[in-house]
Amino acid sequence: MKAASLLALALVFLATPLRAAGRVELELVGDAQGGAAMGFQEWLQVLSRAGVKNVRIRTAEPGDKAKIDIQGTAESPIYMVTGLLTGHDELLVPGGRFKRSDAAGLAQWIKDLAARGPANHREARPAFGLTAKQFGEVHDDLAKPVTFSTVGMTRSEAAEKIGRQLALPLQVTGDLTAADDDKIAEELSGLSCGTALACLVRPLGYALVPRQTAQGPVHAVGRAQLDHEVWPIGWPPEKPLVQVAPALFEFHDVNVQNVTAAKALEAIAARLKLPVLVDHNALARHGVDPAKAMVSLPQARTTYSLALRKLLFKAGLKFEVRLDEAGKPFLWVSTVKPV
Repeated sequence: MKAASLLALALVFLATPLRAAGRVELELVGDAQGGAAMGFQEWLQVLSRAGVKNVRIRTAEPGDKAKIDIQGTAESPIYMVTGLLTGHDELLVPGGRFKRSDAAGLAQWIKDLAARGPANHREARPAFGLTAKQFGEVHDDLAKPVTFSTVGMTRSEAAEKIGRQLALPLQVTGDLTAADDDKIAEELSGLSCGTALACLVRPLGYALVPRQTAQGPVHAVGRAQLDHEVWPIGWPPEKPLVQVAPALFEFHDVNVQNVTAAKALEAIAARLKLPVLVDHNALARHGVDPAKAMVSLPQARTTYSLALRKLLFKAGLKFEVRLDEAGKPFLWVSTVKPV
């Protein structure tokens, strides 16, 4: 993805006023007769595995079209989505077209809709109180890659070293020093400074929040505050996942027998050549430990996307593909339970 395109996505993503997320209800509409009925069931199974809830099906009627009806209240909106199943086994929704193999992309579309509402109902405002020019300056600075290995470093050491790579000042309010044994487990080298910073301070309850000062924009790190904008750990892809991470959808012979979820994730990620970042806060909150959860998957010819989703689900985990500020894809692993 081009830097300009990612910047535009970032501006839209952060320009949405914070509010309580709405609820999305998805209605699949298509030919439910004969063999097509099996297609309905397969879609329901795939969507369920991808974590999509509130789904129902019905036979198509004349005049049906892909649409979003808004119900509920402004404080608790309900987005009623009508999705059309085509003869090519694709699901059409307003602004999107998804195959069953891209159920994760549809899940992300639904998540985005719940959080931000339909595209034509979003109100733009400056992100972090910055102008578009200032935001671009911040984004471009944070898109620089981390040039050193972070594994085994303390969070304060890594943040300080990343700060020396940035053109804009890095201001840290508070103490990033945790227990002596709190070392960074992820390899953040090669990922952008913005994604790396946001990731390494999150387990401490801190967040990256760019802001404007009398001297110009700065990268501020401090205690995360409820209902305040924070710099995200990666961005949702603008393109279909099959274009962003094609290796996820290639078929391979997969056979996993009685290994930890952490080992299975590490092995598959290595073959995909994708970095893995873990939401340690969510795992700790729900008592999930990938290093202890044992998983298996009978030998089958399948995609790494499906194999990884099945394996992680058995451990109470899920993944999504995100992009760093430079457009580099990585896997973000969290729990299946709400964060």
